Amino acid sequence: MTVLSTADEGKVLMDITGSEFGVVTKVDPEEQVAYVDPEPGLANAIIQGLGYGDAGEDDIRVPAKSVATVTDTELRVDGTLGE
Repeated sequence: MTVLSTADEGKVLMDITGSEFGVVTKVDPEEQVAYVDPEPGLANAIIQGLGYGDAGEDDIRVPAKSVATVTDTELRVDGTLGE
């Protein structure tokens, strides 16, 4: 079982094919949900990477049960996104 933490904020969300879908803007560790900005832009991606961002209205909600692996730089879901 994958456990999400605030340390995952700023990481990239990827699917099993290696397609990038955005940047994690916020993690709710109690709800075990990551919020992902699908179009972060360079400035916002840098802000998120430094841990100073916040979830926006258009962010995608990704529950921990959908996350297969977590590395130092990415969250990878167990399926494909956007199909």
